[in-house]
Amino acid sequence: MAGVFILKMSRINKIILSVTCGSHLSVHALMLIVPSVLLALKAEFSVGLDTLGMIVAAGSFMFGFGAIFAGLLEKRVGGRNLIIVYQFGTILAVIVIVAAKSLLMLTTGIIILGAFSSLYHPAGLTMLSRRLPNLSKALGYHGVAGSIGLASGPLLAASFTMLYSWRAAFGVLALANLLLALITIFLIPGNRSGSEPVVDAQKTTETNRPALFLYYFIMILVGFSFAGFTTFMPTHFAINTTAVGKLFSDTVRGGLFTTIVLLGGVVGQLYGGWAGARYQRTKLLIIILLLNVPLLIAIGYLDGILLVIISIVFGAVHFTLQPVGNALIANFTHSQSRGIGYGISFFLSFGVGAIGAALGGIIAEHYGVQFVFPAMAIILIPSLFIAIRLHRMNYQGKKSIPA
Repeated sequence: MAGVFILKMSRINKIILSVTCGSHLSVHALMLIVPSVLLALKAEFSVGLDTLGMIVAAGSFMFGFGAIFAGLLEKRVGGRNLIIVYQFGTILAVIVIVAAKSLLMLTTGIIILGAFSSLYHPAGLTMLSRRLPNLSKALGYHGVAGSIGLASGPLLAASFTMLYSWRAAFGVLALANLLLALITIFLIPGNRSGSEPVVDAQKTTETNRPALFLYYFIMILVGFSFAGFTTFMPTHFAINTTAVGKLFSDTVRGGLFTTIVLLGGVVGQLYGGWAGARYQRTKLLIIILLLNVPLLIAIGYLDGILLVIISIVFGAVHFTLQPVGNALIANFTHSQSRGIGYGISFFLSFGVGAIGAALGGIIAEHYGVQFVFPAMAIILIPSLFIAIRLHRMNYQGKKSIPA
């Protein structure tokens, strides 16, 4: 079925899907390199995990905060042009990070990286929602690419740390973005006005504000939890899988097992894209959030092979949320306001949610890394009740929203 979906697409839609998927992969890989090398950075710059958690939070905040402006800009300049700015802007940020000899310069580079990376999601998701038919399936593929990016970031960081330097991982991704930029410039046509052409297979004529506000509250809590567990998962694995990966260093072991877990997210993204086209999305939202809580708690208290297995299950469950949630935003927002709708969502989840990385750093430094995960589970509990409220308000009617 997946192959049939791609074969039926026009050439330009295949290019658009390829560029957005490639950019989605690179943005998440870039943002996860630093969390994957916390132990190496701690030794190189002589700082604690609490300080490094604050630095990661600063980059994550910019990753979310800039998405609001990206959403506003999308209406003026179009998703294609914003994606190009993202691609070249992250290359600039990588140059600063790679050249960093002080903690201040490293922090500056990470903040610049977060700012330019923030442009991608409102631009890419809006372009997909307006240009491609069968949005749920397209978002499923897009989400798979993001999960591969999340998984490849720790693997790249661990591999290059072992073979050469963590800085080289950033360089590889900068080269990938240069290639994507050239493809975007020369193979995806843009309007003379700069604005995105509205083909809009997912056309919505008005914004459902009550539903959107409830969903945004959920995204704040999900983002808080996401920042906490992604920042400290590599370190948690490095400390608690010594019996499983004796042959590897702490950094390599942490990155390798994190990659395996995040690859489980590919299954979740594919299922989320499939299920979001067939079932009530608010009901799916409730189930996904409900399953996240016990799995996060278990991750904090397990070690060895059981920790790895449960974490893989968690990765598959957690990332089912992304295509379902992104499709809900398209349902709840007016077609012409979708860019800012996605922008606000990513500001709340990645920007406000970045506090989770800072809090996680404090917990890890003073109580132990393992306690970060139960804390993130507790934070998710209110989101479950909000999701139930959203479903009971029955914004979707008796049938699922068309994909």
